[in-house]
Amino acid sequence: MTTERALRVLAGVMILVSLGLAQAFGQIDITQMSWLWFTAFIGLNLLQSGFTGFCPPESLLKKMGFKSGGDGACG
Repeated sequence: MTTERALRVLAGVMILVSLGLAQAFGQIDITQMSWLWFTAFIGLNLLQSGFTGFCPPESLLKKMGFKSGGDGACG
């Protein structure tokens, strides 16, 4: 695993852990529909892109004309 992919995994895990801890200590209610679901989606996307190398926003940015910087855009 490259450092770029490990960084994506770490970022995804930290986002999901912070949401889980906030839920556990009553600071948020993740069961209610809110923008926190968007945050959870981003965390999961970072986590999966770290393992698979596939990043949907990277594909979109390439179609828009942005140049690739190497191992991936997420993270």
